[in-house]
Amino acid sequence: MSPRTRKAALTCAVAASLGLAAVAPARGVDGPAPDPRDHRAMADMATAIGVTAKYVDEQQALDDGYVRHGECMNNPFGVGAMGFHYVKDAYWGSKDPSKPTALLYSAETDQHGRHKLQAVEWMSTDRDQDLKTADDRPSMFGLPFDGPMPGHWAGMPKHYDLHMWAYENNPAGRFHNWNPALTCPGHTHHP
Repeated sequence: MSPRTRKAALTCAVAASLGLAAVAPARGVDGPAPDPRDHRAMADMATAIGVTAKYVDEQQALDDGYVRHGECMNNPFGVGAMGFHYVKDAYWGSKDPSKPTALLYSAETDQHGRHKLQAVEWMSTDRDQDLKTADDRPSMFGLPFDGPMPGHWAGMPKHYDLHMWAYENNPAGRFHNWNPALTCPGHTHHP
């Protein structure tokens, strides 16, 4: 695919994603979503998608300082997966739509051995490291972050996070943390 054709395809994907976000209900069968009348939330989503579109090329993420952490994350209760987390430590704690902490890539690779970009994620440390309190819960796009929760790999603090499945359909909702349509190698779906 030529660079010009690729850019056109990415532009169309971004436009389609934004169009779907604009008609999503604030709450519904697809889980929580920003209120489509919230112009700031819609603009922030557009920024997030516009900035991260270049990361469909996994090498670009690596070149920009995102580093793979941990293994493919499969939900221990059998309700989906997240895939591989590529984290940029400099963006830890970011609530800036143009600076996601992590990019989530598929467990499977394409014919060139590359992983597919599926989602972007913002992460923020839980101030008191107490899973029973949430007085410092951040929000973006008019939605509260999930958590607090334990770290996902060695050295990761208790934290809050917010996922946006901008590049892969998530039947549970664009902002749900686990994607029930995905699994990691060696895991199967549980009914």
